[in-house]
Amino acid sequence: MPAPASLPSPCNVLLIGGGGREHALAWKLKQSKHLGELWVQAEANAGLESLGRTCPELLEAKQAFRLQRWCDRESIHLVVIGPEAPLEQDLASVLAAPHRKVFGPTREAARLEWDKAYAKQIMRSASIPTAEGRHFDTREAALHYVNAHGDEPLVVKAAGLCAGKGVMVCSSHSEALAAVERVMGSREFGDAGAKVVIEERLRGQELSVLALVDGSTIDILDPCQDHKQVGEGDVGPNTGGMGAYCPSPLADDGLMDIVQRQVLVPAVDALRREGVMFRGLLYAGLMLTPAGPKVLEFNTRFGDPETQPLMVRLQGDLLELLYGTAAGELDGVDFGFDPRPACCVCVCSGGYPGAYVKGKVITGLDDAAAVPGVRIFHAGTSRAPNGDLITSGGRVFGVTALGSTLKQAQSRANEAASLIRFDGAFFRRDIGHRVLQVGSTRGATL
Repeated sequence: MPAPASLPSPCNVLLIGGGGREHALAWKLKQSKHLGELWVQAEANAGLESLGRTCPELLEAKQAFRLQRWCDRESIHLVVIGPEAPLEQDLASVLAAPHRKVFGPTREAARLEWDKAYAKQIMRSASIPTAEGRHFDTREAALHYVNAHGDEPLVVKAAGLCAGKGVMVCSSHSEALAAVERVMGSREFGDAGAKVVIEERLRGQELSVLALVDGSTIDILDPCQDHKQVGEGDVGPNTGGMGAYCPSPLADDGLMDIVQRQVLVPAVDALRREGVMFRGLLYAGLMLTPAGPKVLEFNTRFGDPETQPLMVRLQGDLLELLYGTAAGELDGVDFGFDPRPACCVCVCSGGYPGAYVKGKVITGLDDAAAVPGVRIFHAGTSRAPNGDLITSGGRVFGVTALGSTLKQAQSRANEAASLIRFDGAFFRRDIGHRVLQVGSTRGATL
C-alpha cells in the first residue's frame, strides 16, 4: 500500500527519550526507506548514540523557542516522543507546526496517563470496565477509606507519573496503610503523590494492549505481557518492567474485539466529547478477570519493555506508521508481524528498583549478540572517557530474542543475558512463565 500522502521523503526525524524503548524505535526507524537524518537527544544511551546525530538543545517545553528554531533549522519533519514526562509537559503541542508532525498526544490527551484520578473518571463516564475504587486528595481521607475496608486486598497508586514504580499491590490492611503513608505521608514519589488512587485488587493475568490512534483510525498491535515485579515468580516490588514477550496466547480474536469495543473506542470517544483529540499510542494495561478484561491503567506512549519484542517482530515501515498516525493518515498504511514469538529480558543493576551504583564496566556484549535470534537494546548505558561501555541506569539492557516457540525465545534471551557481565548484574529467567506453566496454546506457539 502507499505511504501516507503527506510523508516527505527523505524525512528527518527527532527522537526524544534515551532508554531501551527509544533504542528499539531508532533501530526500526533506521530501516525505513523514507528516513533522512535521525537525531537523538543528548546523553542518550550508547546504543542510541550509535544510530543518530545528537540534538544539542534541551528537549523540554521550557526551552520551546530554542527547540522550535532548531527543528526549523534542521528541517525536522517528524518528532517522535518516547517517554511520558515530555507528554505531560505538552512538548507535542509545542513542537507541532504545519510543516512538522509530532508522534505523541497533547498534554490534555496524555492526561489519561499522568493523572490516574482523571483516567478513572473517564473510565466511569464511558462505562469502561475497571476496578472499583476512589481517589483522594488528603492522607486522612485515604487512611479512613483503607480502615473502612479492613483486610480487603487493595491496590494503592500514586496518581501522578512514577516511572512504573508508584503502584503497590497490598495483601493486608497494614500493607495498605503503609502504602498510603509512602505516597502521601513521606512523599516517596514526590509531587506524583499529591493524590492517591485506591482500588480493589483484581485477580487474573495481566495483558498489555498497544494501539496506534490517529484521531479516527485505531490499529491494534500484537498484544504483549509485561513482568513488572523484580523477582522471579512475580515477587518483590514493582519496577519499570523486568521483561516482556509478544504475542500473548491469552489474547484470541474474541478478546481483542472486546478490548477494542469496550476499552479503546470508548476511551477515544470520551476524550473527543471533552474536546480532546487523541493522536499517538494508546496503551491499555488490562487484568483478565473471570468477569472479562478490566483496565488497570492507561499509558499514552509505547511501553518499555513491550516495544522491544514488538519492534523485532514488526513487518512494515515504522516511519510510515508513526508519521501516518501523527498526520491523521493511518488508514491504509500496511504492516504486520513476524509470526514467531519474541521475548525481552531486562538485565539490571544490582539494587534496582531501589538505589544502585552507576559506572560499572560492561563486558561480553559481542558474545551475547552472537546468540541466534538475539537483538540487544541498550537502556542504561554510556561511554566512559576512556571508551569503556559502562552502566548508567537501573535497567541496563533489553536482551530480545526471536524463536520458533516462546520457550525457545525465552531460552535464547536468557542465554544472551547471562553472557553480559558487570558487577551486580541480574535478570529474571522466567519471562513468559505465566503462560508456559499454564500451557495455554491460544493464539501462539509455546
